[in-house]
Amino acid sequence: MAVVFEGISLRSLSDHGDILQRTEAVLRLEVVTENEEPIVSIYNGTNAQQMLRFSLNSSDVTCCQASKHTYLVNMQGRSVLLHFASDFELSRFHNIVNGAKHNASTAVKESVFTERTEEASSSQYFQFYGYLSQQQNMMQDYIRTSTYQKAMLQNSEDFRNKVVLDMGAGSAILSFFAIQAGAKKVYAIEASSIAEQAQKLVEANKLADRIKILAGKIEEVHVPEQVDIIISEPMGYMLFNERMLESYLHAKKFLKPGGKMFPTIGELHCAPFSDDAIYMEQFTKANFWYQQSFHGVNLTRLREEALQEYLRQPIVDTFDIRICLARSQKYTVDFLKAHETDLHRIEIPLCFVAHGSGAVHGLAFWFDVAFCGTMQTVWLSTAPTEPLTHWYQVRCLLRAPIYVKQGQTMSGKVVLIANKRQSYDIDIELQSDSSGARSNNRLDLKNPFFHYTGQQPQPPTGCHETSPSEKYWDSMPQTAMVNGMADSNSMQVAPVQQSMAQSFNLIPLANAEPISHTGILPGGTTQRQQTFSIPSSVGTLMSNGSLPFMQNGHQAAYTTANPAAAVVAAAAFPVVAPAQFSIVGATDQLSLQPGTVIIQGQPGVQG
Repeated sequence: MAVVFEGISLRSLSDHGDILQRTEAVLRLEVVTENEEPIVSIYNGTNAQQMLRFSLNSSDVTCCQASKHTYLVNMQGRSVLLHFASDFELSRFHNIVNGAKHNASTAVKESVFTERTEEASSSQYFQFYGYLSQQQNMMQDYIRTSTYQKAMLQNSEDFRNKVVLDMGAGSAILSFFAIQAGAKKVYAIEASSIAEQAQKLVEANKLADRIKILAGKIEEVHVPEQVDIIISEPMGYMLFNERMLESYLHAKKFLKPGGKMFPTIGELHCAPFSDDAIYMEQFTKANFWYQQSFHGVNLTRLREEALQEYLRQPIVDTFDIRICLARSQKYTVDFLKAHETDLHRIEIPLCFVAHGSGAVHGLAFWFDVAFCGTMQTVWLSTAPTEPLTHWYQVRCLLRAPIYVKQGQTMSGKVVLIANKRQSYDIDIELQSDSSGARSNNRLDLKNPFFHYTGQQPQPPTGCHETSPSEKYWDSMPQTAMVNGMADSNSMQVAPVQQSMAQSFNLIPLANAEPISHTGILPGGTTQRQQTFSIPSSVGTLMSNGSLPFMQNGHQAAYTTANPAAAVVAAAAFPVVAPAQFSIVGATDQLSLQPGTVIIQGQPGVQG
């Protein structure tokens, strides 16, 4: 696979350095490996005609950077200037030249990365991470970002006066954390175009002398010295997606003996789960293709293919841990000991003991990573019991559910097979050892189904051991009513805002703690209702009474923006037999029934 540079212009130089000729057309530069030789070829972008060709390993060729955008190449007395589209592109080429000087056999031959990655996938991947919005999405993951910072700062002994390599640096935020922890120098390697923005941040923070941005892939760049510690955030969904962990392990070629890696170990957790709703949701989507007359077209022929496609999608969302029917089993990778080829095929044997009975619909996955420092070990977890991160959790459905009872064992395996789309094909297999029932599935981790809705995950059905209704009412304040009169022995007094009481000479209500209810008005209007008990000694609002005052710039007979602070002026109304008083707007109602005031809606509506 060639390393390609677009938008190149070429200028020929005289022996005195004068420009003899320059190309008008836009050119394309390619670097390929032929017989272990890194060959540079320059083509006319219009007709693909080759205009120049030379080997970086040739003793007759010398190269050096001439300016921010230009590179000088001398070949047997002939000199040319290569003008690149940006300093980022020139930096990529410069790294290839340096790599050729230090290791000609591996500089730009089919690097480990290019060998394992389709060109289309690689281009899409680095384009995606070149957007500031995507960098922001990761940086705003508070759990991720703050855990990395704390892991470094709480292990400052591992960073003080040390040389650090930041693999896949992105915005270089981890490089800044390393400097905060006392690092002497950081080499930040980034292959996407965000490297240009990272350089601007480094310069703006006056750290250009300590943070060096190297544009390129870790498999292709040259780091001028060995490093004491490697830092990176290479984890994807299910820990292994995007295959950047392999690049993280590849970076160890620059690590000193006895050096450290942050993170140090990774653990992939797997547990069987039961969720009828998500299983039926996938089947329901496939039923679209079961229509015999969709605008007069019979779609049923594709229903089975559609179902298999939906079942092949790993589901990315979060869930209540109680849907898991057994303790999770973990697969551990020690990054200091593992080799990148160990991640090409990952087989995880499974053995579970069900702690509950039900249908197993698939396997749930999440991961934890540990930063094992000299001073402290810090964990970053994506478990469903922990605050949500941008990795969420992942669930893989079986083709058919397996029914198990509490105490029964299940066995099976998960096999992750790396593919050239920077992802994995996942084979899952599970069986009940008691019944012999078996189910499996193959899923495509490159094509997940993003199911997260932002709603609180629902607990599994049948998890209540006591009455939820009784539990709710037992948790509420108790206020007894006897013959329509409030029992003061069971009432609690809630304080009222002092400013309101002083402004309007109002008497605070007793037991003014609100009880919330919801309902739907005709037309889909949502109403909110708050209930307050009023001692009979306070008095009752009359249907012909009013209490004008200004509220949020509007005059109203009686409104309030804070129902909990609702009060009644005893002096404003005589104590008479109970009557009903109402203020009604579009969604506004204030009513007083014997012993109770109900306030609903928005403030500022004229009664």
